[in-house]
Amino acid sequence: MLAQLTDLARLEYSFIPKSKSEDQYTRLRAAFNYPIKTKEDCYFVVGVEYNNIILNLNDDYPFDNSLLEALNIIDLNLGYTFKTSEDWRIGLNLNPRIASTLVSAITSEDIFLNGGVFVINDKTKDKELKRPYRLVLGLTYNATTGIPFPLPFVSYYRRVNEDWSFSVGVPKSNVKYFFNKKHMIQTFVTLDGYYANLQEELIINGKQVDNISLSVMVGGVGYEYLLTKHLVAFAYTGYTFRLNNVLRDENRDEVFRLDDLNSFYLRTGIKFKI
Repeated sequence: MLAQLTDLARLEYSFIPKSKSEDQYTRLRAAFNYPIKTKEDCYFVVGVEYNNIILNLNDDYPFDNSLLEALNIIDLNLGYTFKTSEDWRIGLNLNPRIASTLVSAITSEDIFLNGGVFVINDKTKDKELKRPYRLVLGLTYNATTGIPFPLPFVSYYRRVNEDWSFSVGVPKSNVKYFFNKKHMIQTFVTLDGYYANLQEELIINGKQVDNISLSVMVGGVGYEYLLTKHLVAFAYTGYTFRLNNVLRDENRDEVFRLDDLNSFYLRTGIKFKI
């Protein structure tokens, strides 16, 4: 919800090569969000996000690689936020998702429903504070995790001084250093990945594959440059601490492991922010 209110548009490229292999994972991402003011301090946010995931599988596998060439993830973002007091705000988010190979008509297996509710204490614009901060607490539900109940969400940001800030939470924690108003560098730890349905039948060792998932934990350094007041170019590079790329059956049990070797990570792009 918070990201939807600050990043109005984003174009992004991600790249993870498979260690000791010619395989590689590439993601192209485009996102657009539009906040609509309904009344004072109340906003309805509508947006859309598209991810095109390209799996270049060049190793020898016991199945037809072409069935996994490309995945498509399409999100509709619906959010509403309003103030309950001078310091506190509530945010609601509903996120219907299509995640699939999309080689035929969309079915119920291709559709997932995510969402969350958050309370936000935002003191980042309080000029009387020497160290402005923002605290976000909430509950989120994600149908792709396989956990049938909401999970807690915590994020804490503090601007220590003109040069330093830090953020602690999930899916990203970082420490930032600001050279000036245009240049910023950071160290970070973040989670990334996807989960999608396979529409074409895929059998491996007598077991049917229905889904594919990738989960990544990565740490590294990032750089941002303000091209204008609202337009930012960025690049993040690092190395994965944990990487798990798996083909799964309808019960989400592992059928075949594509990759579990840690690797180089790159993400770069441009964003338009408030």
